[in-house]
Amino acid sequence: MITLQPVKPVIKAPSVHLPLGISFFTFHGLSYIIDVYRKEVQVEWNPVTLGLYFSFFPQLIAGPIVRYHDVAQQLIENREFKRKEFAQGVVGFILGLSKKMLIANTVGAVADTIFTLPFEKLDVSHAWIGLVTYTLQIYFDFSGYSDMAIGLAHMFGIRFLENFNYPYTSRSIKEFWRRWHISLSNWFRDYLYISLGGNRVSERRVYLNLLTVFLLCGLWHGASWNFIIWAPAD
Repeated sequence: MITLQPVKPVIKAPSVHLPLGISFFTFHGLSYIIDVYRKEVQVEWNPVTLGLYFSFFPQLIAGPIVRYHDVAQQLIENREFKRKEFAQGVVGFILGLSKKMLIANTVGAVADTIFTLPFEKLDVSHAWIGLVTYTLQIYFDFSGYSDMAIGLAHMFGIRFLENFNYPYTSRSIKEFWRRWHISLSNWFRDYLYISLGGNRVSERRVYLNLLTVFLLCGLWHGASWNFIIWAPAD
């Protein structure tokens, strides 16, 4: 019998370390470039203002995706410290932190415990508890980070648009996508779906456009088959 020995690759693939928040940074850049190309916003020649838009730290890690035209005027105007607005920002940040630490982490621990159970020990009740707790974990984790970012920005006098609007109270999948990660849904709608023709093309192309958007949206949430299948399934 011939035994094949493992062969080391001649060319080793380099390990790529991506910057923190690269996905949001990329979407900010693309939205600005496309808006300038479409003449929906004017070119910002001031490197300080443009650099502030790209590098404003509250939203870099977990969003929301902020478009330039939503904050352009706020970036160039003279801002004054307002105690009331600062206090509102603090409240928003604490609310987001509470969502993350008190709710998301707690229910997430329950979900992780259930998901690590052997299959033969997983009954219907455990499966449902795991499903519900994981569903709550995703929402409170993601919306918590968004609330913290919005609150931090508010402390600096910058108002971001809300990113979640109670999506689990939606009555349809269509309404859910309008309420879940609003800045991302709007980004894909305005810069991808409409660019592909939106609903102005044949019915077959409309479904193809929707499938493309949902696949990319799922891939954006996580580079795994779970998220790729999850998005078009919705």
